[in-house]
Amino acid sequence: MKKVILVLACLVLAASTHVQSQSNRPVHTYSIVARDSVTGEIGVAVQSHWFSVGSLVTWAEAGVGAVATQSFVDPSYGPLGLALMKAGKTATQALEALVASDPGRDVRQVAMVDVHGNVAAFTGAKCIESAGHILGNQYSVQANLMLNNTIWDAMSQAYEHAEGDLVERMLVALEAAQKAGGDIRGKQSAAILVVKGRSSGKPWRDKVIDLRVEDHPEPLKELRRLVTIHRAYEHMNRADAAMEHNDKETALKEYGIAESLLPENLEIRFWHAISMVNAGIIEEALPIFGTVFRADPNWAKLIRRLPASGVLNAGSTVIERILKESKSDEESRSE
Repeated sequence: MKKVILVLACLVLAASTHVQSQSNRPVHTYSIVARDSVTGEIGVAVQSHWFSVGSLVTWAEAGVGAVATQSFVDPSYGPLGLALMKAGKTATQALEALVASDPGRDVRQVAMVDVHGNVAAFTGAKCIESAGHILGNQYSVQANLMLNNTIWDAMSQAYEHAEGDLVERMLVALEAAQKAGGDIRGKQSAAILVVKGRSSGKPWRDKVIDLRVEDHPEPLKELRRLVTIHRAYEHMNRADAAMEHNDKETALKEYGIAESLLPENLEIRFWHAISMVNAGIIEEALPIFGTVFRADPNWAKLIRRLPASGVLNAGSTVIERILKESKSDEESRSE
């Protein structure tokens, strides 16, 4: 117990020392921190009229919690808040400790959610209007320098009525903020970070999603596009894993879902066709190869390299049939 108290004391002291020497950036913005009560996933999402907002505002650790630190931002609230929650403090206790040690607290806006769904938020008295926050059931929404004072309420209502996974619901909350008026200066960047509710001890496995739009005229639209791409590639990963276990039925299903999400993506089509050949579904795969090869001939060059690695289980006759799809109709007729 004494060791835990000593660790916490050191963290608060470090926060105080760091905050006093911190050169703060005016990252005025709106954000949400939340925990999914079903999956236990924890996340934070944000949009701002500031370059690379995700590099400063969004912090999360699996099995611990998530932090959004904004306004005249002090990034140390992120790692220090997570450290305090990891040491056993609730979101409220962690935030109160850091705010109490911060001489610049009046210009800060910070929100935290811990692994148990406790939420806390702080909006400093000198945050630029319109500024405020709402604490909900396992989530907090907060905003500052907004066009009007309806933003955080719009976010709260949208999040509570949204359907889908945590990523989708947080995106809906951000979109509601923009629809209600958003940042008075406009928009520039956005980010979303979601981690698992339990830590595996391997951080690279515990991120559900980690995407940033650093600079874009429509950052939320771009972020949603990236989320769609991410989901498609997740289905690709599941398909690849299924193929490794010789589960061809699942692989084909997952490749199909990925292709439906990104129908113009040549790589998804290519690997979908490869999996079909490996499953013995050759005739249906050939026209898919043809579409891919005609769009980019380099994919045809890749075919001959795959059998040696075991990625393509096909004999020379099947391979020649596949490669024939790279030829034009006129070339095929002349043979």
